[in-house]
Amino acid sequence: MNIEYTDNLDEITPEQLAGFFNNWPHHPDAECHLEILKGSHKIWLAMEESKCVGFINAVSDGILSACIPLLEVLPEYQGKGIGSELVRRMIASLGTIYSIDIVCDENVTSFYRAQGFSRLAGMVKRNYENQKGHS
Repeated sequence: MNIEYTDNLDEITPEQLAGFFNNWPHHPDAECHLEILKGSHKIWLAMEESKCVGFINAVSDGILSACIPLLEVLPEYQGKGIGSELVRRMIASLGTIYSIDIVCDENVTSFYRAQGFSRLAGMVKRNYENQKGHS
């Protein structure tokens, strides 16, 4: 396994983003996924040859706060440190930003705790009818 990391989307195509959003009942298609990444403040991709096997994105005001809404690693690549490396690179990319927030499912809180995140109280509103994005 030879994983390379990049924060450059210039040569990424929707076809390279296949297989993500596992277990989402209504997920963004690959074209919408690429648009999500393009609209992000920062991104990192884990690539094996020309296939994207993991990604992370952040939305931010670029000054005080950022949110990491998505981190995914394809199921067959999980448990190999790719997610941890994506988080490490994202945190480094966000530099001196004061607040880096993640809202995650209960089953992955230990992963984020291991990455240096702390549990805080929060609230979310989910519009599941819009889960697949606008595409």
